Amino acid sequence: MIEFDNNLPIYMQIMSYLKKQIIVGKLKPSDKIPSVRELASELQINPNTVQRTFSELEREGIVETRRGLGRYVTSEESIIMGIKKEMAGELIEHFIQGMQELGFASNEIISIVSDAVESKGEERGDNP
Repeated sequence: MIEFDNNLPIYMQIMSYLKKQIIVGKLKPSDKIPSVRELASELQINPNTVQRTFSELEREGIVETRRGLGRYVTSEESIIMGIKKEMAGELIEHFIQGMQELGFASNEIISIVSDAVESKGEERGDNP
């Protein structure tokens, strides 16, 4: 399921995993998410870590608690779209930083990305 990276706090890695599950549609708006106990058992981690994850997700408005029923993915599409844009921004930032470290200028990065997107579109049969 999740392979933990020792360089990042586990709760942040679980948050990222759950956010990705939401934006790719594996967890849909209003879906019930596993309980603290279930997720802690499944991931073999301390329940307090899962509780912290859920508290942060609630604070961000991604998850809502329904008293006596459990936690559910928000039905607010704008929040889900915000998560998607945030994660895309992080990917782009890491990519650009890596490309700059390799010595590419901005216009070269744009050209490489454009070519790659065009190439992927042709592989899938998309029309330009």
